[in-house]
Amino acid sequence: MLVISSGIRIPEAELDFTAIKSQGPGGQNVNKVATAIHLRFDIRRSSLPQVHQRKLLDYSDQRITKDGIVIIKAQRYRTQEKNRVEALDRLKQLIQRATQMSKPRLATKPTRSSQLRRMDKKALQGKKKTLRATPRLD
Repeated sequence: MLVISSGIRIPEAELDFTAIKSQGPGGQNVNKVATAIHLRFDIRRSSLPQVHQRKLLDYSDQRITKDGIVIIKAQRYRTQEKNRVEALDRLKQLIQRATQMSKPRLATKPTRSSQLRRMDKKALQGKKKTLRATPRLD
């Protein structure tokens, strides 16, 4: 069972793990032992609440396919178990980031003194520009 937050849990049955051979250096171990893990998680068939499913499907991430399947490949470690834990951790982080509620922005007005400072700064900038201009000979 993968615990995302206090109310959100994903059962192991919804997660599909596949062991594959790792890429990169590692010698004979890489060539003969399947230590990398492919984690597949189908968002639409999951037990996540509908709100979280929609947010996750709308989230822009290259690990989420058009079909709504999250694919995570973990191959940092030399053992399957460590790669499996890393894949679960990355899935958890992805879901947390995608379902995070952002605080609504409160509209504020600039203070009178900040408005005056802004206008004074604009006037100074305008004077500087006119002084830089080439004098006109009429």
